[in-house]
Amino acid sequence: MKYTDLKIQTQREFPNNMRNQGFGWLARAGYVTRENEITELGKYFISHLQNLSKEPTFSFPFSVLSNENEIYFPLSTGNIEIIHCESCKYTERIELAKFKKTSFSQEEVLPIEKVETPNCNTIESLANFLKIPKEKTAKALMFTRVSDNQFVFVVVRGDMTLSEAKLKNAVGEVKLATAESISKSGVKAGYASPIGLKDALIVVDDLIPQSPNLVAGANEVGFHFINTNCGRDYQAEVVADLVLAKQDDACVNCGNMLSIQNSILLKSNAEFYFENILLALAETHHDDKGLSFPKSISPFDIYLMQVPGKTINTKEKAEEIYRQLQSAGISILFDGRDERAGVKFNDADLIGCPIRITVGEKALQNEMVELKKRNVANVETIRLEEISSIKNILRGS
Repeated sequence: MKYTDLKIQTQREFPNNMRNQGFGWLARAGYVTRENEITELGKYFISHLQNLSKEPTFSFPFSVLSNENEIYFPLSTGNIEIIHCESCKYTERIELAKFKKTSFSQEEVLPIEKVETPNCNTIESLANFLKIPKEKTAKALMFTRVSDNQFVFVVVRGDMTLSEAKLKNAVGEVKLATAESISKSGVKAGYASPIGLKDALIVVDDLIPQSPNLVAGANEVGFHFINTNCGRDYQAEVVADLVLAKQDDACVNCGNMLSIQNSILLKSNAEFYFENILLALAETHHDDKGLSFPKSISPFDIYLMQVPGKTINTKEKAEEIYRQLQSAGISILFDGRDERAGVKFNDADLIGCPIRITVGEKALQNEMVELKKRNVANVETIRLEEISSIKNILRGS
């Protein structure tokens, strides 16, 4: 492929909207525009990745986090939050991640009691007023199931956050309950309780039955019940894992601490996300001069460039080498532009092919060309008759 055929436009500076190094280098090398649109060069690379992904031996040349359904690349600016255990490698989207739950106590079940709680319509204000930790409270959330308009009353512990994705898995698609449906059910917003409800699907997190004597609303403004207990004071039709895992929660598999990481999705079941793979490659494989793709995944094996000469037609010789390498099944990006050598060297470093071959007058006078591997500093010379054995050099790049 010739440089001009791909209309490559490299940049000398990073874009102002650079959110991560990978995007910055892709923009500078001309794989994407500064507006993050895929260029002809980027499309060529993605097509190459698509072909590679069809091979059973295809693998990512960088660290990934994965589960049986999805593969992620950790990236601080990524749009997907995942939970990860460094010890056993458990990995899951945060909205679906499990963790090891423990009840705060095994205290004796106490009689339920109604108490006055003025202006306590939030978990924080309630806990402060009663001088109790938030885990001693029951948080109420109300929804309507989309499929049948069933009023759904959800209870999780006050120190935890509901995962709507887990709720959907438990009962189906839901939407927030309207003020009318809440009022019709007999619930008082801010003082809501599952106790005494009718025509409601009561759904509780699986930690609620293990958490005795919780404070819950009394369905009366200004009042709460203390010492409420699931199973005694109300019955739950659905008991399931409903809450979000947090940083430093215990891993459900090994008990070690979990961490939250931002990431991008590379593969979901059989579907690859090639633009994200391109970003992950750039984020992983670059130095202070540009991209440096490994041979196993680079869109081109060789960056072939020609430096104009005074006594030798270097362009003609470079064209001959280009055809020779193409015939040998080697993927080439041929830079035959009428540009200064320094510009071409910089662009070669930016674009990141494993090997650069330079066809210049000085080397040609000795029947040689210059060869430089992208990841080493020194420049070699090889004889023209050795060009045909370049595949052996590529294996070691």
